[in-house]
Amino acid sequence: MTQLVNWPGLAALASELAARAPASGRTFIVGLCGAQGSGKSTVASVLQRLLEERGVSAVAVSLDDFYLTREERVELAQRVHPLLRTRGAPGTHDVQLAMRTLDALGRAGRVVIPRFDKGLDDRARAETWPSVDAPVRIVLFEGWCVGAVPEPEGALETPINELERTEDREGIWRKYVNAALADEYQTLFSKIDLLVLLQAPSFDVVYDWRHEQEQELRKRIASAMEYAMTGEELEYFIAHYERLTRWILEEMPNRADVVIRMDEQRNVVDCTRR
Repeated sequence: MTQLVNWPGLAALASELAARAPASGRTFIVGLCGAQGSGKSTVASVLQRLLEERGVSAVAVSLDDFYLTREERVELAQRVHPLLRTRGAPGTHDVQLAMRTLDALGRAGRVVIPRFDKGLDDRARAETWPSVDAPVRIVLFEGWCVGAVPEPEGALETPINELERTEDREGIWRKYVNAALADEYQTLFSKIDLLVLLQAPSFDVVYDWRHEQEQELRKRIASAMEYAMTGEELEYFIAHYERLTRWILEEMPNRADVVIRMDEQRNVVDCTRR
């Protein structure tokens, strides 16, 4: 992660964002997309600091903090498909809450930002949620599928991994996920003014990157020790993300405003702008 954080291009990107964001009026929303473990949260935090150093008010917001509660996902799993019990895929977020929060950050007032406790796999208690003074000039909205578009329906017919072959034989889960992405998620993503992609070299690195995150989670959060995933559990968890991650890596580089391409160690190989 150090290589990415120390990449000089982040300072240049912060200066570019500061110049593009309006001094008054509507808040400028930057979407930051990247596979699990790619460094999205870290990059968002660094960009926030760099923007504030340039006199631009900014806040980092994660799509992960808008997951449905555990109880809501259990109900969804019972009603639609068991795989929706696992957080991650489109359809497992409270999109309306995300949109209300982004809208509120563009208006004057104190805004409370939700937090999700990944160690507990549930939304954190509301009294622990942080708050910020709004409006802010730039919102850094990061998430593994931020800005994603749905796959062509024909691509859903063939299972992409063992999870889909054994637990989604009729394609109910993946079709539900794709339909959700095509509907309310596009309304959410339409708020993005500039889309940045942290492009992994391939899906093959995601397990190692996400495993590093899991180890960090164990170190930082005492409650995570009980809930942290084993290697097999992590592979199963990541399988829920595989289809859309592969599609993002194939499709998004052709339309993202900024593409930061990385190697297996997260060294920046190049950066392109549209």
